[in-house]
Amino acid sequence: MNTAVNVNVVHESEAQRQHARVKIPAKLRFFGSDGTAHIAQVEDLSAGGLCFNAGRQPLKIGEVQKGRLQFVIDNLGLAMDVELQVRSFDARTGRAGCQFQNLEQQDIATLRHLITSHLSGDIVTMGEVLATLQRDNFTKARKVKDGGSSMTFFGRLRAVTFSLGIFIVGLVAFGFIFKSVYGLYFVSHATAGVVSVPSMDVTMPREGTVQSLAGTDGVVAKGAPLASFSTSMLEMLKDHLDDAQLQPAKVEDLFARQLSGTLTSPCDCIIAKQLVADGQFAGKGAVIFQLVPRNTEATVEARFSYRQFADVRPGTPVNFQVAGEDTIRRGKIVSSVNNSNTELSTDIRVQIKPDESLSSSLSGRPVEVTSDRGPSLNWLIDKAMAAGL
Repeated sequence: MNTAVNVNVVHESEAQRQHARVKIPAKLRFFGSDGTAHIAQVEDLSAGGLCFNAGRQPLKIGEVQKGRLQFVIDNLGLAMDVELQVRSFDARTGRAGCQFQNLEQQDIATLRHLITSHLSGDIVTMGEVLATLQRDNFTKARKVKDGGSSMTFFGRLRAVTFSLGIFIVGLVAFGFIFKSVYGLYFVSHATAGVVSVPSMDVTMPREGTVQSLAGTDGVVAKGAPLASFSTSMLEMLKDHLDDAQLQPAKVEDLFARQLSGTLTSPCDCIIAKQLVADGQFAGKGAVIFQLVPRNTEATVEARFSYRQFADVRPGTPVNFQVAGEDTIRRGKIVSSVNNSNTELSTDIRVQIKPDESLSSSLSGRPVEVTSDRGPSLNWLIDKAMAAGL
């Protein structure tokens, strides 16, 4: 058995004609090399070209000839200007094979109609030709399905970059909408919040003027002098004078005499506020300093709307951010009371204990507090563990 492969065998699909050739009565008017017009009989015609006998007129393979193709339909002449490229020429017989160049759509439609009608045996009329020219015989080109191989590298890069940009913009828009909807339905925001530290008040024992003795750092030890005060002798003795001692001269003398005293710190504290400036007069019992004990953990006090009653129960975890810090802290609500002790109020005041210690030096800073009641990662993990996944 001979298993050798004949490499000279060509499949019929590789050698078949691209267009069917038909013999249609037609004439071709062309110009010879000397510039004179010649008329030749068309031997066969197809949608891609034609064959004619050029006689003794020499033609060069590859050159382009301009001519006019003439048909007779219903005793009427139909002429078509064409450009022909000579693909083959037999000088002995004068037979020339040419290919059409730059045919217009109307010319292509007319040729195809003539050839199709001739092959089917129909009689071609001028009315059919005109109807063919009036309608749209062409469709849009099909999309290239070669995986984009016809595009250049920069073209593909530009297309990928544009698609990626559109995807990123869509993703950002989706994230913004999702965050807005989530914040609207699952996050409760406090109307106000502040860092709170238990404070102690230092009051004025007698009316007089005050002068601070504390350092610039505001840190004082227990028993250390906070401020000195000056008061008149009359203020000290006014409750112990009789009528004989209340003579104008005595009163004026007692008023001119000044006594000094010192205010001391009751604890190891930090001066949070000085409510009376140095050299200013203060009455008896007026608060001079507000002190915060050192190493005291600060808490957060926040105010929520009464509509958020179910979201601010004791034990509810919350997130908060102190003004001036970039980190978001976590804490837990330890108490929840009405904002007013005597009347009904639309606000609820809560006290929050931070999970991590909060420095007392942050006392008085505003805080943004949020309560997130939506599904979180921990919530999803708990649900998955409960389902045995």
